[in-house]
Formats: sequence, C-alpha cells, structure tokens
Amino acid sequence: MMSPENRLDQQLSMLMELDQLKSVLRRTRVKSANGREENSAEHSWHVATMALLIQEHANSEVDIATVLKMLLLHDIVEIDAGDTFVYDTVASQQQQQNELQAADRLFGLLPKDQSQTLRAVWDEFEAAETENAKFAKALDRFIPMLLNYHNNGQSWVEHGVKRSQVIAINGRIEQGSKTLWNKALQMINEAVQNGWLKDD
Repeated sequence: MMSPENRLDQQLSMLMELDQLKSVLRRTRVKSANGREENSAEHSWHVATMALLIQEHANSEVDIATVLKMLLLHDIVEIDAGDTFVYDTVASQQQQQNELQAADRLFGLLPKDQSQTLRAVWDEFEAAETENAKFAKALDRFIPMLLNYHNNGQSWVEHGVKRSQVIAINGRIEQGSKTLWNKALQMINEAVQNGWLKDD
C-alpha cells in the first residue's frame, strides 16, 4: 500500500506537469490582452467558469461538478499532443491517437485510484454520449466562437474559414444546448454579413 507521503508526491508531480498547459498556445486570441494568443490553461478556466454561469441552458439537467471536472481535465492531453486547429481536418484525424497516448501517460502519473477515476471522466467527455458530456462539449465548442465573434472573426479571417465549416464543426453544440446553438447561429450569420466568414 502506498504511503500518504508517496501519494502526495505523485499528486504534486502531476500538478507540476499540468503547469505546462500554460505554454500550449491556441489559435484563438484573448480579447482583453491586445490580441495575444490564448493558452489552453486559460481556455480550460474560461470554459469551466462558463459552465457555472450558464448551466441553466443545458438541454437536460446536468451534474455541474462532473461537467466542471470534464472541462478542467479535457485539454490536459495537449501538454503532449499540442493543440490542433479545429478546422484542420487532416491534423484532427491524427490528433485523436496522439491524445489517447497523452492521456495514458498523464493520468498514469497519479495514484492508481485517482488515475482511474479522472481518466474515466476524460473518457466520458471524449465519448460525448452522456448529458454531462454533451453539455461540456457544447461549451467547449461555443467559447472559441464567442471569442472569435468578439475579436471581429480573427481566426476565421486569418484562415479563410467558410460558414459551412463552422456549421459542420460546431453543430454538436445543439446536442448539449439548443439555446447556445441558436446564439451560435446568430453569431455565424452576423459574421458572414460582416465579412468575417466566407459565405458558401
């Protein structure tokens, strides 16, 4: 049986490994910081806070504690796998395998019971079959759109993204929150009108 001291050492080791998430840069830019790139740790905090604020807009009742765990854990695999631009379909195919390998390594740093429990939460999020996971996925898809919209379509413009791509990639928002999906459609239509998204 592991001693409390060894258990704490493993947990602290994982905590310091997670510090690397602050260095994983995303394509979305921070609105309040002169357009610098957002990092994955900031994204995880922002989307978890969003869950607290708007859980009432989930399609079904959700366990907010589980949703928060999912959102705080969902991107830790980017420490090893990096962040892939959601509209890069070729890179996204390889990313899934990279993230599975990263999950094995990272969750494996923890004591066995914690490793299994938290990995199960991450796996549930990835499968996106439960109401908690559907809502968490909806938020994870919505918040980059919200930042893009308030940054005048920044990453859409930079990468020549089309309306049809945004609809295809983000359509799963509706599975977790019809309210958010209606808001997303409104933002998409306005982005097309403003020339931030190509209309096709």
